[in-house]
Amino acid sequence: MSFRARLARTKALTTRKERPVHSSIFQRISIITRGAVLVTFLCVMLARSFTWAEVANSTNSRFLLLDSRIVDRAENAKLTLGTVKKSEANPLFGEDKPWEKRFDNFYGNVILDTEDGLYKCWYSPFIVDYSAKGMTLEQRNKSYVPPKDNDRQMGICYAVSKDGIHWDKPNLGLVDYEGSKENNIIWRWPHGAGIFKDAHETDPDRRYKAIFLSTSLVTSASKDGLKWSPVAKMDGVNARGDTHNNAFWAPTLNKYVAITRTWGKMEGKAVRQVARTESDDFIHWSAAGVVMNGSTDTLQTYAMPVFYHGGVYLGLVAIHDQSTDRVSTELAWSPDTKEWHRIAEGTPLIPFSEIPLAYDYGCVYACATPVFLDNEIRLYYGGSDYKHGGWRNGCFCLATLRPDGFAGYEPVLKNQPAVITTRPIDYAGQDLRISADVEKGGLITVNAVDSDGMVISKAQPISETATDASLKFHEPLKPGKIRLRFEIADAKLYSFSFGK
Repeated sequence: MSFRARLARTKALTTRKERPVHSSIFQRISIITRGAVLVTFLCVMLARSFTWAEVANSTNSRFLLLDSRIVDRAENAKLTLGTVKKSEANPLFGEDKPWEKRFDNFYGNVILDTEDGLYKCWYSPFIVDYSAKGMTLEQRNKSYVPPKDNDRQMGICYAVSKDGIHWDKPNLGLVDYEGSKENNIIWRWPHGAGIFKDAHETDPDRRYKAIFLSTSLVTSASKDGLKWSPVAKMDGVNARGDTHNNAFWAPTLNKYVAITRTWGKMEGKAVRQVARTESDDFIHWSAAGVVMNGSTDTLQTYAMPVFYHGGVYLGLVAIHDQSTDRVSTELAWSPDTKEWHRIAEGTPLIPFSEIPLAYDYGCVYACATPVFLDNEIRLYYGGSDYKHGGWRNGCFCLATLRPDGFAGYEPVLKNQPAVITTRPIDYAGQDLRISADVEKGGLITVNAVDSDGMVISKAQPISETATDASLKFHEPLKPGKIRLRFEIADAKLYSFSFGK
C-alpha cells in the first residue's frame, strides 16, 4: 500500500468512534525507508549553554517548536517561517501632519491597553527635516544630501485606535510646534524611543517606561504615557543607541533588559551591532555587551525589538543590506536575551514589496512587541517607499501571523512524514494541545514515548488546521517526565501546550 493510501486509510479510521490505539501510518514505514529519510534529516541538538531542565521544569506550559532546546531529534524535518499576511488596510496612516516631515525608521511601539480599551502607538518621526513628499522616482534617484544635525529634530508622537486598524492622532496640547500646541507630539528631541507599559511595576507613577537617545542613552517614566518624568542618564552603559532602543521586563531573569545598538569593526569596516544591557530597577544599568552581528559587513544588524512569548525571547531583527540600501525584518530567538539564533537567515519574516515607491518597498522596521489576539498575532511595522539612505516617505503598517505562527516544522520530502521527538517534559495529567496548519489530506499524529522511543500512549490525530486543539491520550499517562513524538504529513507544526 502506498504512503498516500495509508494516509487516507488512517484519516478515515480517525472518523470512527473507536480509533485503533496501535495503528499508525508511520509505524508501517519500512526500516529501509526510514534509513532513506535519515539521510535528509535535520537533527536539532541542545546547545551546551542552554539549560533544558529550566525549560522542562518551569511553569511554562506553552512550547514553540522553534526553540531547539525542546527538540531532541528531527527527521526529514525543516524549520520554516510562518506565513505573514499584510493588511488590506495598509498603509494605516502616513506622514499627513505638518510636523511629520519624515517617518524615517518610524521606531514604533504598539500596545493593546486592556485597561483603557485602546490600541496605543508611540512613534518617532523627524519633525524638523526635509521631506520627500511629491517626489518622483527620477527625483529620488538624484544624489541625496543628508541634512545637517542642526537641520533635523526627532520627536515622539502618539496615536490611538479602537480596533488597531483605524487610527487617530489626538491634539494633546503638550508641545509647541511653530507656535501651536494643537498636535500629537509628546516630546521633542528624543531619538529612537522605546516605550512600554510595565505590568511588573507597582508604582502607578512609573507604569509607563521609556528609553531613548538624548545626548546619551536615558530613561524616563510616566503615569499615563503622555507626561514624563525628567530623564535619568544610563551611566556606564557605553552604547551608541542611535537606533530603536527597546526595554522590557524579562520574566525568566527577573530583570529589565534593554536592547540597543553599538558599533564595531568587521573586515576593517565600521558595522552596526546589536547590544544588550540589564537592570534590577530600571535605574542602574550594566555595561552594554554585543549580542548579535550581521553575517557580513554588507548585511548589518540595524535594530532588534525583543519580546517574550512561549518560553523564549523573540527578536525582530532589522537587517540593512548595504549593497541594495534596503532594510528587511528577520526572526531570531534566544533562551536568555544573551545568546541569539537566527531563523531562516536571509529570508524576511515580513517581505517588502518589489515595486519601487510601493509603501514598503525600501524598508520594513518592526514595531516593538506584537499584539497577541486569540485568532492572530499583529505585527505592526514602519514601511518606507524607497531606499534607506535616500529620499523616502514613510507609513505605519500591519502584518499578521496565525497564533504561534512565527516558525514551524514541516517535511523536507513531501512523500514522507517529518518526525519530531521532544526532550523529556514534565507532565501532570493535562490534555495536550497543538497548533498547526494542515493541508487537505494531511495528518499529524502524536505519541507519548519512553526513553527508548517505544510508544506508551497515543493521542487522536489532527487532520485539519487547528489552534490549541485539545487532544486526550487513549491510555492514561502517569504524571512525570514524558517525551512526545509528532509525525507530520502535509502539515506544519508550530507549538504544543498543556491544559485542561
